[in-house]
Amino acid sequence: MRLLTVFFFMTLIAISTQATAQNYVVSGTVKDAATGETLLGANIYLESNTSEGVQSNNYGFYSLTTPAGTQKIICSYIGYENFVKVIEVAKNEKLTISLVPVGVKADEVTITADRKDENVTSTQMGTLTLEIDKIKTLPAFMGEVDILKTVQLLPGIKNGGDGSTGFFVRGGGADQNLILLDDAVVYNTGHMLGFFSVFNVDAIKNTTVIKGNMPSQYGGRLSSVLDVTMKEGNNKRLQVEGGIGAIASRLTIQGPIQKDKSSFIVSARRTYVFDVVQPFVSKTKFKGTNYYFYDLNTKANFILTPKDRIYFSGYFGRDVLKFNSNDRGFGINVPYGNTTATLRWNHIISSKWFLNTTAVYNDYKFAFTGKQDAFTFKLSSGIQDWNLKMDFDYAANAKHYVKMGASYTFHTFTPNTASATIGETDFKSNEQKRYAHEVALYINDDYKINKKITANIGVRVPFYQQVGPYDNIQYDSTYIETNRTTFAKGKPVITYKSVEPRININYRLSATSSLKAGYSFNNQFIHLVTSAASTLPTDLWIPSTLKVKPQQGHQYAVGYFRNFDDNTYEASVETYYKKMLNQIEYKEGYYPQINVDTDESFTFGKGEAFGVELLLKKNKGKLTGWIGYTLSKTQRFFPQLNGGRVFQASYDRRHDISVVAMYPLGKRWELGGAFIYYTGRAFTLANGLYTINNWIATQYTERNGYRLIPYHRIDLSATWKAKETRKLKQSITIAVYNAYNRLNQDFIYFSPESTPTGFTTKAFQVSIFPIIPSVTYNFKF
Repeated sequence: MRLLTVFFFMTLIAISTQATAQNYVVSGTVKDAATGETLLGANIYLESNTSEGVQSNNYGFYSLTTPAGTQKIICSYIGYENFVKVIEVAKNEKLTISLVPVGVKADEVTITADRKDENVTSTQMGTLTLEIDKIKTLPAFMGEVDILKTVQLLPGIKNGGDGSTGFFVRGGGADQNLILLDDAVVYNTGHMLGFFSVFNVDAIKNTTVIKGNMPSQYGGRLSSVLDVTMKEGNNKRLQVEGGIGAIASRLTIQGPIQKDKSSFIVSARRTYVFDVVQPFVSKTKFKGTNYYFYDLNTKANFILTPKDRIYFSGYFGRDVLKFNSNDRGFGINVPYGNTTATLRWNHIISSKWFLNTTAVYNDYKFAFTGKQDAFTFKLSSGIQDWNLKMDFDYAANAKHYVKMGASYTFHTFTPNTASATIGETDFKSNEQKRYAHEVALYINDDYKINKKITANIGVRVPFYQQVGPYDNIQYDSTYIETNRTTFAKGKPVITYKSVEPRININYRLSATSSLKAGYSFNNQFIHLVTSAASTLPTDLWIPSTLKVKPQQGHQYAVGYFRNFDDNTYEASVETYYKKMLNQIEYKEGYYPQINVDTDESFTFGKGEAFGVELLLKKNKGKLTGWIGYTLSKTQRFFPQLNGGRVFQASYDRRHDISVVAMYPLGKRWELGGAFIYYTGRAFTLANGLYTINNWIATQYTERNGYRLIPYHRIDLSATWKAKETRKLKQSITIAVYNAYNRLNQDFIYFSPESTPTGFTTKAFQVSIFPIIPSVTYNFKF
């Protein structure tokens, strides 16, 4: 806390000494002239001084310090006509900028919404803003366009398996990614057991990925940030769009509530592939079996005054898996999903100060019910959060842009609750809920030191406290309770606090190249414990407690960035080293224990990851796209696992290559393609069998000491655009997943077989996805 206070006052002193009396401020909001949507990341600058321009923030607000006199103000944003206005500056001015969209020209197709040289000029490394229109042109798995699968094509980001939306960034676990939807944390990002993400692209406005050193306004995770913002709704006219695909359909309606003053958007999606076959299933012993998911995005916003705007957004999604085998009396029911709600108030305090106040509710629930004859088993887990935060933007002058704020979250965790019934006998585990307060303060200054050096310096101070009701139970080696300490409701159990410095520095070598370096320290107070290589809804989210310490991570990164041919090409090479403490895994030979504290299931260790990432991206011309390559290593050390020896993480891959391309063919067709290659996933090999009391047990080799064969595939897509009318746009997308039908190893399982002398083990390869074609019809009117 003392460090944060000192840094805060030093920042304000430095800023105040650079202010000059003859400077004034031009401020306002940048909007889309066609829809009224605010535009984030638009570039506003003076023609007389392009090097000291500013960008609009996440809500379209900007503040530009300018000398007195006649000034020509320019605003640029890819995909829009430049805004140019000459004004006489003699006092602080308010200027709302409305940008007019233009059609994408064949020789100027772009793949990001950043300014052309943002990769060279910004302090941030490993950051990319994904443009939704371009994501839609890439090949889609089973016709469902997916943000998370596009993210996996970037260097330094690895997927969790064939078709999975789970991802791992720079050697970190899946739980070390902070995934936000309108500021609400999304704890489970997958539909259909992780094959599709919860993000419906028709409802998404912007997606920002930070896989490097995250700025101090983000916290609570060690590896990365995926910040997803929903559309606000068209406040000019009613608009309907949607699509009909092979497994799902979607529909989005948006329009004004009061023209130019308020708007709404409602977007829904549902699968139906198993619904289609229900008439046939109902005639078999599997009657009642079905699997579908659905989600609903909503948002409304109201402009109360020129300085005040209120937003309300929500997301509700569910997966429902039902399986019945009537001849055996066997059945399962697995409903799970997320609910989020965000209420936001934007207030322009002055020409330099902007306030964003946000209240968030989010709830993730998982349930499993299984039955066979007279036996019934139920399992449930989940997380519920209430969050309130305030964020201030202070555009002090051309050299300093300060962000500061505070947040509070109350967590309720249900790691695992189980019950069972056998006939008239009931078994029920104790409900193991956990409660915690999490508070954070932060301040961050984007400081242009001189024409060559820019620094982003920040600090975050997190505070986490577990509170009662809670029973701290001690066990002996056979899990017999030996001691119990009870904490009453609201009574502090344990407190964790820290100071997290963050710094990124950009040194401009020339107008087209720069060197960057950064360091960050992060704490993570919640953990996802998994026994698989990809994220599944059965994985458990658990909090930090007396027995489970917060994860901690140090990350160092250095990069060289260079643009060529008037920003047609972007090239970068980044190297990183990450050290991770208090990592968590299940104990060796773990199996669930009824009425035993969940925290007794875990063991703790440390990890490290290091690597080099190369990216070459083409922004202009007919052919656009990128080539990414990652050389990396990720390893773990747990004293109680693998005999105390270092082992590779299951998602460690030495080589990872992705090639992504988009090409417009005339006015009607747009082609897309992606090639993926990576080293096979690490796994633990079974090398023998033995018997214990007539039970057959498997003996394993070194943990993750073997690898699957290398993975590779090509995906292709072609989008045909019908001739547009004044009111209707139509297109058909044909996609082929795994075009050359590569039978990649998704996993290997082992089965015992008897021999004349005893038993042996035989390995079987499982390949889930062969070549998969799909067709999607899209419309917009």
